[in-house]
Amino acid sequence: MYVILDIETTGGKFNEEGITEIAIHKFDGHNVVDTFISLVNPEKEIQPFVVNLTGINNKMLRTAPKFHEVAKRIVEISQDAVIVAHNAQFDYRILRTEFRRLGYNYERKTLCTVDLSKKLLPDAESYSLGKLVRSLGIPVSDRHRANGDALATVQLFKLLLAKDTEKTIIQEVIRKEAHGELSEKQLDMVQSLPNETGVFYMHNKDGDIIYLSKSTDIKKKVNQLFTKNGTRSRKLAKDTKKVSFEKTGSELVALLKEHQELLKNKPKYNNVPRKRMFSHALCKTKNEDGYYQLEVSNLSNCTDKVGLFNGAFSAKNHLFKITKEFNLCDKLNGFSEAKTNCAKYMDEECFGACIQKESPSTYNQRLEDGLKKYGIPSDDVILVDKGREVGENSAILIRNGSLVGTGYYNLNHQINNIHILESIITPMNGTANANFIIASYLRKKRILKTIPITIKN
Repeated sequence: MYVILDIETTGGKFNEEGITEIAIHKFDGHNVVDTFISLVNPEKEIQPFVVNLTGINNKMLRTAPKFHEVAKRIVEISQDAVIVAHNAQFDYRILRTEFRRLGYNYERKTLCTVDLSKKLLPDAESYSLGKLVRSLGIPVSDRHRANGDALATVQLFKLLLAKDTEKTIIQEVIRKEAHGELSEKQLDMVQSLPNETGVFYMHNKDGDIIYLSKSTDIKKKVNQLFTKNGTRSRKLAKDTKKVSFEKTGSELVALLKEHQELLKNKPKYNNVPRKRMFSHALCKTKNEDGYYQLEVSNLSNCTDKVGLFNGAFSAKNHLFKITKEFNLCDKLNGFSEAKTNCAKYMDEECFGACIQKESPSTYNQRLEDGLKKYGIPSDDVILVDKGREVGENSAILIRNGSLVGTGYYNLNHQINNIHILESIITPMNGTANANFIIASYLRKKRILKTIPITIKN
């Protein structure tokens, strides 16, 4: 659990500042579950430059609660949580100073989004909160007011969690939390998981990822793993001290994240991904009359591959599907057992029905349409799918028919500007396997839409 906060102060000498406003959003890694926002009477004058910067003046604070009146609420909302702030050292120092004046030793673990941004967004021009969130297309209102800055930091931290493919953030938090055995609350892991689509990570006592997987129902899948019989499953359940997760909304994004992170993290209890996930292909050739022909073949025997498959059976099924949908053969009796489509002379009757009635260009275009509908786009596009919450969409960036990365956006201008788009995308390796995952998914399921890239530089 995290408490993402921002504090405004009076300014002045080091350790003599007073709090004028505080905003805290308790964040479970996915949603804000509690909020506390309040002006605070610092019982001292505000420096003039601070008044100009924040708009908070002495008159506004005369009737505001004093720090000792809000201290209990701050302790409660931040209990068993990690403080997250932009320049966390400053906010944490101010809080500890105020509590020390009350005779209370306030201690919490902290994460700084400046430090995290420098690691996960190394190409950013500036790491000041205003410039950084603006470069990422994150909306911010009431800049230099506690709640405006805190809300911007929430969105920034969500982006950083998504960018953190090696899970260094959660590992560091778990290492700090784990002292021998976990608490009873942490052992009740399954109940804290959502019945939603995403990727989950099973950690040992050191915070290391020992197993990860995608699921359309994270809670159900983890429950199955904990109750599954077998020596390996029992060892996994015993070694698991915490389960973290990332909601993806999109099953396709979950598949891609699972594949990429298995290669990067190599968890102890996962099987090593195969070097090549496909074995067969649809091969396209042209006969002497100028008509395209499709045939299922082993990879080694295919020159022009127009579809990759993990076996001959799935390749034949797909060939039958597009042949029927795009009217590539009028008579399909016995076709499911055939190795080729009608343009490959499946039988004389079908061959005549298919192509003798139309020109090669007309027939070939219909065949190309069938391949295009269910294949990975060959040009530059954004595949848009479900997001993690209402009002959000996932974006899968494809360039030249190959995966570039995935990300999330709330506003259209975030994907209509090349600089913002590239900054919100978490890069992924556009390997043959990754592209195969996308193509296989598109053959079986639908995404929301495909947007050609016509974005501004």
